[in-house]
Amino acid sequence: MTEQRIFMNEDAILNIIDGMARMLKERLAKNGIEDPAMIGIHTGGAWVAEQLHQRLGLSQPLGLLDINFYRDDFTKSGVNPLVKPSTIDFDIENQHVILVDDVLQTGRTIRAAMNEIFDFGRPKSILLATLIERNGRQLPIEPSIVGLQPPLEKDEHIRLEGPSPLTLTVNKSKKRRTEKPTN
Repeated sequence: MTEQRIFMNEDAILNIIDGMARMLKERLAKNGIEDPAMIGIHTGGAWVAEQLHQRLGLSQPLGLLDINFYRDDFTKSGVNPLVKPSTIDFDIENQHVILVDDVLQTGRTIRAAMNEIFDFGRPKSILLATLIERNGRQLPIEPSIVGLQPPLEKDEHIRLEGPSPLTLTVNKSKKRRTEKPTN
C-alpha cells in the first residue's frame, strides 16, 4: 500500500527551474562555456530540460535519451513497454553537454545516461543538472546544479508528473499491519 501526496505544484516547480537556469548561466560563464548542448533523460528529465533549454536560449537542438537499455538492472526488469527512442541531433564529439534529470537518488540512471552519451561520441565535459536531489546514493555521482533537496524519509519516493501541468508527488510506502498470533 502507498500513500500519495502532492509535494509541489507547477508554479513552484517553474520557479525552481528559473533558479536552476540562473545557476547554469553563472556556471557556464565561470567555466567559459559559450554554446553547450543539452540532453534530457526521458521522461521527467526531458520535461525539465525543455524548460531549461528555452530559458537558456541554447542554439543546439535539445537531445533526449531513453536509458532503459543501458540500465544495469535491465535483465532483471525486462523491457519497459514505454521505451522511447533517443534523439541527439548534434555532434557529441568534443561538445560541452548539460545532462538533465528530474530526480537523482541512487545515481544509476545518470551512469546509464553517460554510458549512452559516450556511445554517441566523447563529450568535452558533462555538467549534471537535476531538479531534485535526494538521499540514497549508491554510486559516486554528484550534480553540478540542484533545484531542491527535500527532506524525505527512507520509505518516501518523489516523482515528477507531467508534462502539463508539472507536479511533484511524494509516495510513502505504508507498512502492512500484521496481527499478533493469539494463544
